[in-house]
Amino acid sequence: MASHREPEQQTVDVTKGAAATEGSSETLLEVTDMVVNYGRIQALHGISLRVAAGELVTLLGANGAGKTTTMRALSGLLPLTRGRIMFEGRDITHMKAHERVGEGLIQAPEGRGVFPGMTVQENLDMGCYGRPFKQKAEYAKTLEWVFELFPRMAERRKQVGGTLSGGEQQMLAIGRSLMARPRLLLLDEPSMGLAPMIIQQIFRIITEINQQGTTVLLVEQNAQQALSRSDRAYIMETGEVTKTGSGRELLTDPSVKSAYLGVG
Repeated sequence: MASHREPEQQTVDVTKGAAATEGSSETLLEVTDMVVNYGRIQALHGISLRVAAGELVTLLGANGAGKTTTMRALSGLLPLTRGRIMFEGRDITHMKAHERVGEGLIQAPEGRGVFPGMTVQENLDMGCYGRPFKQKAEYAKTLEWVFELFPRMAERRKQVGGTLSGGEQQMLAIGRSLMARPRLLLLDEPSMGLAPMIIQQIFRIITEINQQGTTVLLVEQNAQQALSRSDRAYIMETGEVTKTGSGRELLTDPSVKSAYLGVG
């Protein structure tokens, strides 16, 4: 079993106006000493992290670092061997996945996961399944917001999801998650497999979603895009958090530049 290693502590500054410094804003998500096993293999070795309301926080790391395992554990899709998950001040460690959705903890999974035989509109409506609207006006307002963020989805609302391009499917997956009105949106590798121009567009939309008030926890390998837009970030290696700081600080950190930006 790997030994627990404390992350390097760095001073966290504000990287955009709506963001708060570490410890000064309402804590939305707090994870303490999270351990996850796959059988006898320990995948996470005591992960601790915090996301404040209104922040955009990134988990950055190479393949196999444990980022997706962390997201699946936060969503309730993997049980914890040890540790605690607090969401809006409530202990949700043993709460089932669909109950977490009902609380507003929503994930757009790696690989998009659109329903290929359903239309764009039907895919979006599936996002409401765990958090149904009480009034039609609220549904219409949320749908309008999603179409404003993703005009292409409005144009293709009757098109079958499986016929969309990779970038369009990613937009649909994010839009479907937004239909659940997330208090915290978990985005797992939204840029994976996309062309550079589409990646730029996806990250602009993620930034806009955050600036409009949705808290975001982002798993990403595109360090430049992620760190330049994040309030704070955690660097993961082999199931542990090894470094934390503001996005701006980590962009200029020599070890991060060498490992993730091809510099140095």
